[in-house]
Amino acid sequence: MMGRDYAAIVLGAGFVVMSSFVMAQAKAPLKLEHEVTLPGYTGDFDHFAVDHQRHRLLLAAEDHATLEVFDLKSGKHLRTVTGFDAPHSILVRNGSPVILVTDSGKTMTKILNADTYKKEGSIPLTESADSAAYDAAANVYYIVTGGKDIGMKTAEVEAVNPDTGKKLGEVKFNDNHVEALAIEKGGSRLFVNLTQTNKLAVVNRKTLKEIAEWPVTPAKQNAMIALDEARHRIFLVCRDPGMVVVMNSDTGAVTNFLPAPLRADDVLYDAASNRLYVPGGQGYIGVYDTTSPDHLKEIAKVPSAPGAKTGILLPRMKEIVLAASPGDTKATAKVLTYSIP
Repeated sequence: MMGRDYAAIVLGAGFVVMSSFVMAQAKAPLKLEHEVTLPGYTGDFDHFAVDHQRHRLLLAAEDHATLEVFDLKSGKHLRTVTGFDAPHSILVRNGSPVILVTDSGKTMTKILNADTYKKEGSIPLTESADSAAYDAAANVYYIVTGGKDIGMKTAEVEAVNPDTGKKLGEVKFNDNHVEALAIEKGGSRLFVNLTQTNKLAVVNRKTLKEIAEWPVTPAKQNAMIALDEARHRIFLVCRDPGMVVVMNSDTGAVTNFLPAPLRADDVLYDAASNRLYVPGGQGYIGVYDTTSPDHLKEIAKVPSAPGAKTGILLPRMKEIVLAASPGDTKATAKVLTYSIP
């Protein structure tokens, strides 16, 4: 007789209902392939970047003040790059000899040699450089600066030429906590999370002028953002409470919302498979079906690890990689790699 996890109950009508365990396994949208532990790390990690040209995966270790380098295929930890105050976002461009790393400290955002990771320069901006978004068509890097962490009542998004480090302009917001950005590739808009005032700002990238502010009504602390440009929808992830909020990208109207993991710090959108992944610090990844974006469906809660709240989607490799931050605990830092069936 089969064990209970694989047992089936034959109903009178002839239907077979498999156990919930088997169904969960069959439907699992992610499979943990391997993990790499990083002993001795404390505090939080921030964002990843992939360097396909050099077969590397890069991770900003915010509180450890380092850039961590991994082998893209095996996940093996290769080296630690020092010389930062608090790194956050990383810009890697195919064919470019340099990498940019936003740094919220006084030593400013760094320009690194893409092969050696040696510092080649810095970009003088307002302090507290953090989240960023890259407009590949125009070759402009938009970086969030200012805010409450340095005692400012306002924050800015500053536009930078990533080849020269030259500042091209800025837009200021009456908000002391600005988080993630999203760029409209088929248009000229930049969407900016105004986290303190609980709004989404819309900016014209050509003029660097704010053209709209839309309230995010279902939840507070809107921080992460993903854009479904083809269907004119924005996915916002809020932290109070954990919530995925869907908005019309033309009007700002909220179309629907669902609970999300707590303490999330990234949202990963795969348009090809209509999947939205929200890694939460409480220890699981919320997986959502976006086939009908105005009827969002949560399809799984995939176990991860406490503090695993930042990640990267690698579509070419059909993988998702998460960084588990120790935070204020004594947990061991780790990097988790999941395959997408």
